[in-house]
Amino acid sequence: MGRPSKHRAGALPYGLLVPTILALCLALGYPLLRQVVLSFQEFGLAQQFGKPPTWIGLENYRELVTDGYLWKVVARSVAFCLVNAALTIVVGVGIALLMQRMSKPIRIAVQSGLLLAWAMPVVAAMTVWQFLFDTQYGIVNWLLTHLPFGWGGDFTGHGWLLHSWSFFMVATIVVVWMSVPFVAFTSYAALTQVPAELTEAAEIDGASSSQRFRHVVVPTIRPVLLVVLLLQVIWDLRVFTQIYTLQKAGGVTRDTNLLGTYIYRQGVGGGHFGTASAAAMFMLALAIVLTAPYIRLMLKQEES
Repeated sequence: MGRPSKHRAGALPYGLLVPTILALCLALGYPLLRQVVLSFQEFGLAQQFGKPPTWIGLENYRELVTDGYLWKVVARSVAFCLVNAALTIVVGVGIALLMQRMSKPIRIAVQSGLLLAWAMPVVAAMTVWQFLFDTQYGIVNWLLTHLPFGWGGDFTGHGWLLHSWSFFMVATIVVVWMSVPFVAFTSYAALTQVPAELTEAAEIDGASSSQRFRHVVVPTIRPVLLVVLLLQVIWDLRVFTQIYTLQKAGGVTRDTNLLGTYIYRQGVGGGHFGTASAAAMFMLALAIVLTAPYIRLMLKQEES
């Protein structure tokens, strides 16, 4: 029996990858292609009931670009995304640094709490948060009203979701709370890989704790932080469930729409599936623009 040739042995790993690649192309490629095609068609409720869609070219995109409200939603979405991503990274890395200094029992307790918060289903978590900020029975209003010396003021019956600034403050708290565990676990794992001799050498040379963190720890874990930041920007840009649930709980929809809820209301809410698909393509392009600098920086680090 002859030995397998080098060419056949070298091609075997690629052949084993073919089924996985085909499955990915089918699961991810077809919906994306379908979305692209829909964005060039007039596809509404009539098409839902069998009427053939009409090819209208770039008309959906032209309608979006000339819609002043869409640009307000885009600006709001980008600001919300960047603020939430930055807060999540800062809080998550801070918790990871604290976990390094904790004793083992306390660290395990903190990690268990973070894991439970991370594993909680979004809808279940949103039910709890709605109760906390409820106008009549919310514990947040009660605590602020009963602060000593009147520091909190009178928050009896205060509606947190009625004004856009307080709505997004609540949304930011919820989104950051749900995202921090991932950042904390990932950052803590990266911090455990920082060589102790590097920080000890910097300490011997007279570097303060902040200088050691800035010049030794951060450069070492920078690749991990870049990946985490990249993922957070993508996730926070396409946030939907938290915003939609808070809107249903009392938020003013037009003043609080982000791209995710805007696309949903264009498609499912308004029956304009062609326009919604064009808006989804616009959202994809915006995500690429926002993440391109991080990808370039990651590639430069790989090359160096």
